[in-house]
Amino acid sequence: MTRAHAWPALARQALRGIGRCAVPLAVILAWQWMGSTERLPHYLSWPGAIWAAARELSADGELWMHVRATLLRLVCGFAIGAMVGVLTGMAAGMSRTARNFLDPLVAVVNPVPKIAFLPVVLLVFGLTHATQIAIVALSVSFPVFLGAQQAVAQVDRHLIWVARNFETPVLTLWSRVVFPAALPGIFAGLRVGLALSFVVLFAAELIGAKTGLSRLIVEGEEWVRYDIMLTGILGYAVLGFLADRLLLRIRHRVLRGSLIGTQEART
Repeated sequence: MTRAHAWPALARQALRGIGRCAVPLAVILAWQWMGSTERLPHYLSWPGAIWAAARELSADGELWMHVRATLLRLVCGFAIGAMVGVLTGMAAGMSRTARNFLDPLVAVVNPVPKIAFLPVVLLVFGLTHATQIAIVALSVSFPVFLGAQQAVAQVDRHLIWVARNFETPVLTLWSRVVFPAALPGIFAGLRVGLALSFVVLFAAELIGAKTGLSRLIVEGEEWVRYDIMLTGILGYAVLGFLADRLLLRIRHRVLRGSLIGTQEART
C-alpha cells in the first residue's frame, strides 16, 4: 500500500476511534461540569474528586492492595472455570455418554444463581481467597460449557469422518480438527463467563473478604466517603473493560491461527 492510499485508511481509523470515545468523554465532561458547579447531589462525587481519592489511596498502596486481591481471585477463578467448562463442554459435544450424564446436571444447576452456593462454599473453604475463587469458577464454567458443547456439535462432521478414516489418534483429532473449528463458540462462552465473573465476584467479596474492590466500596460507604466508594465502582468498570478488550484481542489472534489449522486439516 502506497503512502497516498494509507492516509485515507488512517483517517478512517482515527475517526472511528474518536467516535468510540465521544460519548464517554461527553458524559465525563458533563459530570465534571455539574460537580464543579455544585449541581450534583452530595453523594455523587464528580470526576475531579474521584481522581483525587484514587491518588490518595494509591499513595499509601491501599488501592493497589484491593486491586491485586480482586485480580487474583478473578484470574484464578476464571482460569479454573474456563478449563472445566471447555473440557466438559467438548466432551458433551463429542460423546453421547458424556452428554447424557452432564446435560441433566447442567439443566438443574445452571438456572440457580451461583451466588446462592456461597454459604456452602464458605463451609468448605472458610473466609479465604479460595471461597471467592470457587464461586467465580462455578459461575464461569456453565456458560463456557454451553458454548463449547454447542460449538463442538456444530463442527463439520465431514472433517471428523475423514480424520477417523485415516485412523487419526483421538488426541490429534481433538487438538487439530475439533478444537480449532469450535473456537469461535468457545470464545463466545468465555466472554459471557467473564462478564458473569465480575458480577459474582463483587457479591462474594462483600461477605467475609478483608481486601478487594468490593471491600473498598463498603468502606467508602461506611466512612461516608462517596468519592472512595465511586473509586471502587469505577475500578471494577476499568478492570472489566480491560479484561474484555484483552479477551477480544486474544480471540482475534487465536482465531487467525485456528483458521489456518482448520484449512490444513481440510487438505
